[in-house]
Amino acid sequence: MNGTTRRYEPFHRSECQSYKRSMRNTQQKHTMSMKRPNSKSLREKQKRKSFSPSKNSSKVGDYILTDVNISSCLCKAVHENTGREYMCQYIEMSKYRETLLPYTLVSPNENINNIVEVLFGKSYVYFIFERSFGDLHSYIRSKKKLREGEACKLFQQIVQVVRHCHSKGVVIRDLKLRKFVFADPNRTRLKLETLDSAHIVDKDSTDILHDKHGCPAYVSPEILESTVGYSSKAADVWSLGVIIYTLLTGRYPFHDHDPTALFVKIKSGLFIVPETLSASASCLIHSILRKPPTERLTAEELADHPWFNLDFDTIGATSASRLGRTKFDQLVPDLSLSNAPFVFGQMRY
Repeated sequence: MNGTTRRYEPFHRSECQSYKRSMRNTQQKHTMSMKRPNSKSLREKQKRKSFSPSKNSSKVGDYILTDVNISSCLCKAVHENTGREYMCQYIEMSKYRETLLPYTLVSPNENINNIVEVLFGKSYVYFIFERSFGDLHSYIRSKKKLREGEACKLFQQIVQVVRHCHSKGVVIRDLKLRKFVFADPNRTRLKLETLDSAHIVDKDSTDILHDKHGCPAYVSPEILESTVGYSSKAADVWSLGVIIYTLLTGRYPFHDHDPTALFVKIKSGLFIVPETLSASASCLIHSILRKPPTERLTAEELADHPWFNLDFDTIGATSASRLGRTKFDQLVPDLSLSNAPFVFGQMRY
């Protein structure tokens, strides 16, 4: 979080010590100090318009906020002096420490959207991020599917993000194509857009979680079946398997418009890898999408898979472009169960 344009230094160590007693050991190692600027000083320095998610535009500090997405709490932020575009995430005042903490553990990282500036309003706290150039979900829809060489370069960056987060005791949970955005106009460098669904675990002991959180198309079988908890890191890895399968084929390994039918397919763990993919790519997918969580590669092991070392220009691994369509193919939908929040019993997607 070494932002160059941050106006405030909103950290005090003492205030952060009280966050989540169960995470005391992790927090003692990684907490950063937090301090909310004096409200009177803020009023003197900044003349704000009242922010409301329902408004078309609002002003916060030196930023004009537009294009508000109420469901994701994201909007575009334009610096009024420079005209430079940023992304803004607005958080309720009571939740900002909980949202900020994962960033203090994993930042800075070139493949994670690091916070540039933190602004405090009357009811919300605003995290200012560097802008992006489209998300991976929209990109795969426009491309239909990717050649193995391109998919390998992009997926390797995704794996490195998950590997880094897990090493710091942070599980991402809501992993999906739309969570990754491009950091450059040429769309070669990916970054994780936000850590808003991340959860902190004790990296030296258990990573067991009990809450049911994720997106239906990416959720692992054990989340659907478990009544005693599940490995959150293994669940992240399962989502990685869904991502790479989709990048290479243009469709989900498990798909159905009916949630109940979709969950039945996921719990079966049965899927088909097209024969046109390389043997190494097929091996990679089968090493991730394994129903028993203990049989899946870890993010650390996945980063060392031989598929990432192939010379695709030499071997001509363009199998994804040759994969034929049939009337039974399930293409990645624009709006579907893969992205929309969903509630199933006590399971929030």
